[in-house]
Amino acid sequence: MSKKTVGVIGAGVMGSGVAQNLAQKNFNVVLIDITDEALEKARTNIHNSVRFQAFMQKDKSKLDSPETILERIEFTKDYEPLKDAWYVIENVVEKWEAKSEVYPRLDEVCPENTVFAVDTSCYSITRVGALTKRPDKVIGIHFMNPVPMKPTVEVIKGWHTSEETIEITKEMLTGMGKDWVIVNDSPGFVSNRVLMLTINEAVFLLQEDVAKAKDVDDIFKKCFGHKMGPLETADLIGLDTILYSIEVLHESFNDSKYRPCALLKKMVDAGLLGRKSGKGFYSY
Repeated sequence: MSKKTVGVIGAGVMGSGVAQNLAQKNFNVVLIDITDEALEKARTNIHNSVRFQAFMQKDKSKLDSPETILERIEFTKDYEPLKDAWYVIENVVEKWEAKSEVYPRLDEVCPENTVFAVDTSCYSITRVGALTKRPDKVIGIHFMNPVPMKPTVEVIKGWHTSEETIEITKEMLTGMGKDWVIVNDSPGFVSNRVLMLTINEAVFLLQEDVAKAKDVDDIFKKCFGHKMGPLETADLIGLDTILYSIEVLHESFNDSKYRPCALLKKMVDAGLLGRKSGKGFYSY
């Protein structure tokens, strides 16, 4: 088992970012998705992202080329290469049906000491751990988007997460160049329990014609000093992901304060998902 090999499940926006970050820090990466199309899109996105980082950085002498970064990533639909994985980070879509299919497969293939990290917006880490035969080796890591550029992550301890798993996770994150804040398990944790409510309430403001999207975001940026407003943030994350997360919070707490805004549902139904679709609260 190679300590330098990390599996990444799901090649979407977050999974691609995690894979890129790992490869840029000299980890060998196995990036898995269910379609060739998703893997090819991830390859293109990583290539373009590395080029953009190089363009923005003044000292380019120590930067690896996009081709070098991509050579450290194996793009595959097969779980078999995870037999050598020291660590696995799961980033599949925020739907329980999708996540519940992944972990039994990981249990079958991965060595018994491999740690499983759940990169989720809202699902309970304890609930995910129950899908495996190693709940003590399951932990949550909530990466922020874009992953290679965000220095800190939220780490979530499940009910059974061991201290050894926490220490291994710290080691892996240090290797990625990340700092962390550790919290206990609860749906939405700290970041998204607050953020998703904020975004949902901002969408209600549009639905009620209290303000335009730009006005809402300008108040947060110009009055509070935020780098992005809540609706810009929603477009970056993806409105479908926002809706899934709010639905999980609503289901988990059975509290009406988490009810999804009807306008948010309508936009997702219309395919207005934000940056990933070219249009959300703004056009891209």
